[in-house]
Amino acid sequence: MFNCITIIGCGLIGSSLMRVIEEKELSKKINIFDKSNDVSSFIKKNFKAEVYKDISDSVKDADLIIISAPLSSYKEILLSIKDNLKKDVILTDTGSAKKEINKIINNFNIPNLNWIASHPIAGTEYSGPEAGSSHLFKDRWCILSSDEKISKDKFKLLENFWFKVGSKVKFMNFEDHDYVLSLTSHLPHAIAYSLVRTAINNDDKFKNDIIQYSAGGLRDFTRIAASDPLMWRDIFIDNSENILKVLENYTANLEEIKKAIINKDGNKLIEIFSSTKKIRKDIIKAGQDTEKPGFGRK
Repeated sequence: MFNCITIIGCGLIGSSLMRVIEEKELSKKINIFDKSNDVSSFIKKNFKAEVYKDISDSVKDADLIIISAPLSSYKEILLSIKDNLKKDVILTDTGSAKKEINKIINNFNIPNLNWIASHPIAGTEYSGPEAGSSHLFKDRWCILSSDEKISKDKFKLLENFWFKVGSKVKFMNFEDHDYVLSLTSHLPHAIAYSLVRTAINNDDKFKNDIIQYSAGGLRDFTRIAASDPLMWRDIFIDNSENILKVLENYTANLEEIKKAIINKDGNKLIEIFSSTKKIRKDIIKAGQDTEKPGFGRK
Protein backbone atom coordinates (compact mmCIF):
# COMPACT_ATOMS: atom_id res chain seq x y z
CA MET A 1 0.00 0.00 0.00
CA PHE A 2 2.90 2.33 0.89
CA ASN A 3 6.61 2.01 0.25
CA CYS A 4 7.54 3.67 3.55
CA ILE A 5 5.56 4.82 6.59
CA THR A 6 7.17 6.86 9.36
CA ILE A 7 5.61 6.88 12.82
CA ILE A 8 6.74 9.72 15.08
CA GLY A 9 5.99 8.77 18.67
CA CYS A 10 5.66 5.10 19.55
CA GLY A 11 3.51 4.93 22.66
CA LEU A 12 0.23 3.03 22.90
CA ILE A 13 -1.26 4.36 19.63
CA GLY A 14 1.96 4.61 17.63
CA SER A 15 3.14 1.12 18.58
CA SER A 16 -0.30 -0.33 17.88
CA LEU A 17 -0.17 1.19 14.40
CA MET A 18 3.33 -0.20 13.90
CA ARG A 19 2.09 -3.67 14.88
CA VAL A 20 -0.92 -3.68 12.56
CA ILE A 21 1.04 -2.17 9.64
CA GLU A 22 3.63 -4.91 10.02
CA GLU A 23 1.05 -7.67 10.54
CA LYS A 24 -1.06 -6.69 7.50
CA GLU A 25 1.93 -5.66 5.36
CA LEU A 26 0.56 -2.18 4.68
CA SER A 27 4.05 -0.80 3.98
CA LYS A 28 7.29 -2.24 2.62
CA LYS A 29 9.22 -0.31 5.28
CA ILE A 30 8.35 1.15 8.68
CA ASN A 31 10.45 3.93 10.21
CA ILE A 32 10.15 4.85 13.87
CA PHE A 33 11.28 7.92 15.76
CA ASP A 34 10.71 8.40 19.47
CA LYS A 35 12.52 10.81 21.80
CA SER A 36 12.68 8.18 24.53
CA ASN A 37 15.72 5.93 24.51
CA ASP A 38 13.76 3.30 26.44
CA VAL A 39 11.01 3.24 23.82
CA SER A 40 13.54 3.08 20.97
CA SER A 41 15.36 0.18 22.64
CA PHE A 42 12.09 -1.70 23.16
CA ILE A 43 11.15 -1.32 19.48
CA LYS A 44 14.62 -2.35 18.28
CA LYS A 45 14.57 -5.43 20.47
CA ASN A 46 11.09 -6.67 19.59
CA PHE A 47 10.13 -5.50 16.08
CA LYS A 48 11.38 -5.28 12.50
CA ALA A 49 10.80 -1.53 12.13
CA GLU A 50 13.86 0.67 11.65
CA VAL A 51 14.45 3.02 14.57
CA TYR A 52 16.07 6.39 13.90
CA LYS A 53 17.97 8.65 16.27
CA ASP A 54 17.51 11.66 13.97
CA ILE A 55 13.89 12.64 13.31
CA SER A 56 14.74 14.38 10.02
CA ASP A 57 16.36 11.22 8.66
CA SER A 58 13.32 9.15 9.63
CA VAL A 59 11.00 11.01 7.22
CA LYS A 60 13.19 11.33 4.09
CA ASP A 61 11.74 8.31 2.28
CA ALA A 62 8.26 8.34 3.81
CA ASP A 63 5.10 8.36 1.68
CA LEU A 64 3.00 8.60 4.85
CA ILE A 65 4.04 10.28 8.11
CA ILE A 66 1.97 9.67 11.24
CA ILE A 67 2.53 11.97 14.22
CA SER A 68 1.51 10.07 17.34
CA ALA A 69 3.02 12.37 19.93
CA PRO A 70 1.70 14.92 22.47
CA LEU A 71 -0.08 17.88 20.84
CA SER A 72 2.38 20.29 22.45
CA SER A 73 5.24 18.69 20.48
CA TYR A 74 3.80 19.21 16.97
CA LYS A 75 5.47 22.55 16.32
CA GLU A 76 8.90 21.21 17.29
CA ILE A 77 8.34 18.11 15.14
CA LEU A 78 7.37 20.16 12.09
CA LEU A 79 10.39 22.43 12.49
CA SER A 80 12.59 19.33 12.51
CA ILE A 81 11.11 17.57 9.48
CA LYS A 82 9.81 20.30 7.14
CA ASP A 83 12.95 20.48 4.97
CA ASN A 84 13.29 16.71 4.50
CA LEU A 85 9.85 15.75 3.19
CA LYS A 86 9.17 13.92 -0.06
CA LYS A 87 7.03 15.73 -2.62
CA ASP A 88 3.32 14.96 -2.14
CA VAL A 89 3.87 13.15 1.16
CA ILE A 90 0.77 12.53 3.28
CA LEU A 91 1.04 13.90 6.82
CA THR A 92 -1.47 12.72 9.39
CA ASP A 93 -1.69 12.37 13.16
CA THR A 94 -3.62 10.65 15.93
CA GLY A 95 -4.42 13.61 18.19
CA SER A 96 -7.71 14.29 19.96
CA ALA A 97 -7.95 18.04 19.15
CA LYS A 98 -7.66 19.44 15.62
CA LYS A 99 -8.49 23.12 15.13
CA GLU A 100 -5.37 24.60 16.75
CA ILE A 101 -3.09 21.93 15.29
CA ASN A 102 -4.47 22.66 11.82
CA LYS A 103 -3.56 26.34 12.26
CA ILE A 104 -0.02 25.45 13.32
CA ILE A 105 0.54 23.14 10.34
CA ASN A 106 -0.95 25.58 7.82
CA ASN A 107 1.21 28.40 9.20
CA PHE A 108 4.30 26.45 8.13
CA ASN A 109 3.04 26.63 4.54
CA ILE A 110 4.99 23.53 3.51
CA PRO A 111 4.80 23.05 -0.30
CA ASN A 112 3.36 19.82 -1.73
CA LEU A 113 2.23 18.62 1.69
CA ASN A 114 -1.00 16.65 1.99
CA TRP A 115 -2.07 17.31 5.58
CA ILE A 116 -5.08 15.16 6.55
CA ALA A 117 -5.82 14.92 10.27
CA SER A 118 -6.78 11.54 11.75
CA HIS A 119 -8.31 10.75 15.10
CA PRO A 120 -8.60 7.03 15.82
CA ILE A 121 -11.06 6.86 18.70
CA ALA A 122 -9.32 3.97 20.36
CA GLY A 123 -7.14 3.57 23.40
CA THR A 124 -6.93 2.28 26.92
CA GLU A 125 -5.89 3.69 30.27
CA TYR A 126 -2.44 2.21 29.63
CA SER A 127 0.42 3.93 27.83
CA GLY A 128 3.74 2.99 26.30
CA PRO A 129 4.72 0.55 23.53
CA GLU A 130 4.36 -2.48 25.81
CA ALA A 131 0.61 -1.80 25.93
CA GLY A 132 0.19 -1.68 22.14
CA SER A 133 -1.99 -4.12 20.21
CA SER A 134 -2.55 -4.75 16.51
CA HIS A 135 -6.28 -5.14 17.32
CA LEU A 136 -6.66 -1.76 19.03
CA PHE A 137 -8.40 -0.11 16.06
CA LYS A 138 -10.67 -3.00 15.05
CA ASP A 139 -14.25 -1.74 14.56
CA ARG A 140 -13.37 1.60 16.17
CA TRP A 141 -14.16 4.94 14.57
CA CYS A 142 -11.44 7.03 12.98
CA ILE A 143 -12.37 10.62 12.14
CA LEU A 144 -10.59 12.32 9.23
CA SER A 145 -10.44 16.10 8.80
CA SER A 146 -8.94 18.12 5.98
CA ASP A 147 -9.15 21.33 3.98
CA GLU A 148 -11.02 21.31 0.66
CA LYS A 149 -7.81 21.81 -1.32
CA ILE A 150 -6.48 18.34 -0.42
CA SER A 151 -6.14 15.87 -3.29
CA LYS A 152 -9.09 13.46 -3.39
CA ASP A 153 -6.71 10.65 -4.35
CA LYS A 154 -4.53 11.26 -1.28
CA PHE A 155 -7.59 11.46 0.96
CA LYS A 156 -8.89 8.16 -0.45
CA LEU A 157 -5.49 6.55 0.06
CA LEU A 158 -5.44 7.52 3.75
CA GLU A 159 -9.08 6.52 4.17
CA ASN A 160 -8.28 3.08 2.75
CA PHE A 161 -5.29 2.83 5.08
CA TRP A 162 -7.55 3.25 8.12
CA PHE A 163 -10.04 0.75 6.68
CA LYS A 164 -7.23 -1.80 6.34
CA VAL A 165 -6.09 -1.04 9.90
CA GLY A 166 -9.58 -2.14 10.95
CA SER A 167 -11.32 1.16 11.60
CA LYS A 168 -14.65 2.59 10.54
CA VAL A 169 -14.02 6.00 8.95
CA LYS A 170 -15.99 9.25 9.18
CA PHE A 171 -15.21 12.75 7.85
CA MET A 172 -15.72 15.87 10.01
CA ASN A 173 -14.39 19.38 9.60
CA PHE A 174 -11.90 20.54 12.23
CA GLU A 175 -14.38 22.67 14.19
CA ASP A 176 -17.13 20.04 14.36
CA HIS A 177 -14.61 17.39 15.42
CA ASP A 178 -13.40 19.44 18.36
CA TYR A 179 -16.92 20.28 19.53
CA VAL A 180 -18.23 16.71 19.31
CA LEU A 181 -15.16 15.27 21.05
CA SER A 182 -15.37 17.89 23.79
CA LEU A 183 -18.71 16.31 24.73
CA THR A 184 -18.05 12.64 24.06
CA SER A 185 -14.49 12.38 25.36
CA HIS A 186 -12.99 15.53 26.87
CA LEU A 187 -15.82 16.39 29.29
CA PRO A 188 -16.06 12.78 30.60
CA HIS A 189 -12.32 12.89 31.32
CA ALA A 190 -12.68 16.21 33.17
CA ILE A 191 -15.53 14.72 35.23
CA ALA A 192 -13.53 11.53 35.89
CA TYR A 193 -10.47 13.43 37.13
CA SER A 194 -12.68 15.59 39.38
CA LEU A 195 -14.75 12.69 40.70
CA VAL A 196 -11.78 10.50 41.57
CA ARG A 197 -10.04 13.44 43.26
CA THR A 198 -13.22 14.05 45.27
CA ALA A 199 -13.27 10.41 46.34
CA ILE A 200 -9.60 10.14 47.31
CA ASN A 201 -9.56 13.52 49.07
CA ASN A 202 -12.32 12.33 51.39
CA ASP A 203 -11.68 11.57 55.05
CA ASP A 204 -8.72 9.15 55.31
CA LYS A 205 -10.86 7.10 57.69
CA PHE A 206 -12.96 5.88 54.74
CA LYS A 207 -10.25 5.64 52.07
CA ASN A 208 -9.93 1.84 52.23
CA ASP A 209 -13.71 1.41 52.26
CA ILE A 210 -14.08 3.67 49.21
CA ILE A 211 -11.57 1.56 47.30
CA GLN A 212 -12.92 -1.79 48.50
CA TYR A 213 -16.57 -0.99 47.79
CA SER A 214 -16.12 1.01 44.61
CA ALA A 215 -19.14 0.03 42.55
CA GLY A 216 -19.25 0.08 38.76
CA GLY A 217 -19.68 3.86 38.63
CA LEU A 218 -16.55 4.88 40.54
CA ARG A 219 -14.58 1.92 39.20
CA ASP A 220 -15.23 2.91 35.58
CA PHE A 221 -14.35 6.52 36.30
CA THR A 222 -11.01 5.45 37.81
CA ARG A 223 -10.19 3.71 34.52
CA ILE A 224 -10.77 6.97 32.62
CA ALA A 225 -8.89 9.00 35.24
CA ALA A 226 -5.86 6.69 34.87
CA SER A 227 -5.23 7.99 31.33
CA ASP A 228 -1.96 9.66 30.32
CA PRO A 229 -1.76 13.04 32.18
CA LEU A 230 0.54 14.67 29.59
CA MET A 231 -1.76 13.80 26.71
CA TRP A 232 -4.82 15.10 28.49
CA ARG A 233 -3.11 18.29 29.62
CA ASP A 234 -2.46 19.09 25.94
CA ILE A 235 -6.01 18.21 24.87
CA PHE A 236 -7.56 20.44 27.54
CA ILE A 237 -5.35 23.35 26.49
CA ASP A 238 -5.76 22.91 22.73
CA ASN A 239 -9.54 22.47 22.87
CA SER A 240 -10.07 24.82 25.80
CA GLU A 241 -12.76 26.94 24.12
CA ASN A 242 -15.09 23.98 23.56
CA ILE A 243 -14.25 22.29 26.85
CA LEU A 244 -15.04 25.44 28.84
CA LYS A 245 -18.41 25.76 27.08
CA VAL A 246 -19.45 22.20 27.84
CA LEU A 247 -18.14 22.48 31.41
CA GLU A 248 -20.44 25.50 31.91
CA ASN A 249 -23.40 23.47 30.64
CA TYR A 250 -22.42 20.55 32.84
CA THR A 251 -22.10 22.78 35.91
CA ALA A 252 -25.57 24.26 35.22
CA ASN A 253 -27.07 20.75 35.03
CA LEU A 254 -25.28 19.77 38.24
CA GLU A 255 -26.69 22.85 39.97
CA GLU A 256 -30.18 21.84 38.81
CA ILE A 257 -29.77 18.43 40.47
CA LYS A 258 -28.33 20.06 43.60
CA LYS A 259 -31.30 22.44 43.82
CA ALA A 260 -33.78 19.57 43.46
CA ILE A 261 -32.01 17.66 46.27
CA ILE A 262 -32.01 20.71 48.56
CA ASN A 263 -35.75 21.20 47.92
CA LYS A 264 -36.40 17.44 48.22
CA ASP A 265 -38.15 17.76 44.87
CA GLY A 266 -38.65 14.12 43.90
CA ASN A 267 -40.65 14.91 40.79
CA LYS A 268 -37.85 17.09 39.43
CA LEU A 269 -35.27 14.39 40.11
CA ILE A 270 -37.42 11.80 38.29
CA GLU A 271 -37.78 14.24 35.38
CA ILE A 272 -33.99 14.77 35.16
CA PHE A 273 -33.08 11.09 35.51
CA SER A 274 -35.73 9.92 33.03
CA SER A 275 -34.67 12.42 30.38
CA THR A 276 -31.22 10.80 30.10
CA LYS A 277 -32.23 7.13 29.98
CA LYS A 278 -32.88 7.02 26.22
CA ILE A 279 -29.29 7.95 25.33
CA ARG A 280 -28.11 4.63 26.82
CA LYS A 281 -30.35 2.71 24.41
CA ASP A 282 -29.14 4.87 21.51
CA ILE A 283 -25.48 4.12 22.35
CA ILE A 284 -26.17 0.36 22.42
CA LYS A 285 -28.12 0.62 19.13
CA ALA A 286 -25.13 2.40 17.54
CA GLY A 287 -22.89 -0.50 18.54
CA GLN A 288 -20.82 1.55 20.97
CA ASP A 289 -21.56 -0.75 23.91
CA THR A 290 -23.46 -3.90 24.82
CA GLU A 291 -26.69 -4.38 26.74
CA LYS A 292 -25.22 -7.24 28.77
CA PRO A 293 -25.44 -6.71 32.55
CA GLY A 294 -22.50 -4.70 33.87
CA PHE A 295 -22.13 -3.15 30.37
CA GLY A 296 -20.57 -6.42 29.22
CA ARG A 297 -17.55 -5.91 31.49
CA LYS A 298 -16.17 -8.48 33.86
